[in-house]
Amino acid sequence: MASKSSLKKTTVLFCFASFLLARGIALSSDKNTAAALSHYIVASVYDRQGELQKAIPEYKAALKADFENTDIHVGLASTYIKDNNIPKAIEELGLAVKFDPEAVEPHALLAILYSVQNKTEDANREYEIALQNASKLEPKNPDIYKTLGVIYLQQKKYQSALDMYRIILELSPGDAQAHFYIADIYEQLHNRPAAERELKKSLELAPDYADALNYLGYLYIEENRNLGAAETMINKALKIEPDNGAYLDSLGWLYFKKGKTKEAVRLLDRASILLEDPVIYDHLGDVNFSLRDNQKAILNWHKSLKLDPSQENVKKKIEACNTPTPRSKN
Repeated sequence: MASKSSLKKTTVLFCFASFLLARGIALSSDKNTAAALSHYIVASVYDRQGELQKAIPEYKAALKADFENTDIHVGLASTYIKDNNIPKAIEELGLAVKFDPEAVEPHALLAILYSVQNKTEDANREYEIALQNASKLEPKNPDIYKTLGVIYLQQKKYQSALDMYRIILELSPGDAQAHFYIADIYEQLHNRPAAERELKKSLELAPDYADALNYLGYLYIEENRNLGAAETMINKALKIEPDNGAYLDSLGWLYFKKGKTKEAVRLLDRASILLEDPVIYDHLGDVNFSLRDNQKAILNWHKSLKLDPSQENVKKKIEACNTPTPRSKN
């Protein structure tokens, strides 16, 4: 099975931050002088009109009157972002976080900026803090915990991810997606019986949940059991999403296990066109090797390694394929 569908972090971050900023920024009257408020209002007007070079000095004037105001720092940072001055934006957001560590907006914006700069660890850290702070504001919002769970999964913090999805099930016991992700956590922890149990719960709640159908089917293929049920489930998933590369990979791998090599190659080739994934190329390499097409096998294994260089088993396959077979002595 190729990589499962996951949230696109950058898109989620932009949507999340846009939602926050769209709410508007309120100044707390108990800690802002009239001068700070006046400059802030003028800055906001200039900002909305796209007159960034006029907005920036007004924000700075507001900060002179109330330097510890997080909202003003966030406003100035957002203007710097529009002006493509990312270092200054990060500087202002850092000050916003310093003065209000439990704020959501500055951490969310920092996550966006780090994500755009491909600083994945920094982006995940800031997004995690933003979501944790948001969960304090909305403790019964399951979407926040779902996104946190995905972040923890990406960081391989499996226990933290499991905690998030258990919270979701407390809030919404009929959430099939939560059971699906718990199954994935158990699979990563090499507890397949628990993973199978959770996938079955997911499908009890949502019989047409394509990802769960494919995942459980692939689990059966890997264990070489219930292959008839596996084929039924994966075909059902493909009826729902006929151009899903991960599902086509699962069916191709099943056909290979059943000795239907030509059908396997056809499906895996199509899967590789639809989805660039190390598992698909690894499977293609194995099928090519079984057909004694070593050149294609090595080519596909190299493609797999390019996407995921950590695969020691694939490296061994290439090495074995490149090692000449010793001639027998007569």
